[in-house]
Amino acid sequence: MTEANVAADVDIKWVEVPEAHDIWEGDIVDAEVEGEQVVIVHHLDGTYAAFQGLCPHQEVLLADGKWDEETCVLACPGHLWEFDMKCGDGINPKGSTLYRYRVEENDGVVRVGIPQDGETHYNKSYES
Repeated sequence: MTEANVAADVDIKWVEVPEAHDIWEGDIVDAEVEGEQVVIVHHLDGTYAAFQGLCPHQEVLLADGKWDEETCVLACPGHLWEFDMKCGDGINPKGSTLYRYRVEENDGVVRVGIPQDGETHYNKSYES
């Protein structure tokens, strides 16, 4: 599994995400966190992951797509681009990757780490 897309020397602001409190294993939820659209995944193995919430193709909300918790694949509702939600890598097309945030959970409280680097945390792809 790949690590979050954050340089080691960048400060992180940990933000509680109420939308993700008590999210069931195998479920996803979207949230706006510090002005950034984020999709949070609670995997069947109990781990969490957080990625950019908009498709890199045409900025469609990924959480509205088809989610398969068994394979960890999320298909964008716009043009059916598929992403491996364990690591954020594009499956179809392979060259597309989602920005990955740090995420932590403690007693049902989920927090996402937003880098304080002044950048937009969003990967864009112009493939069609």
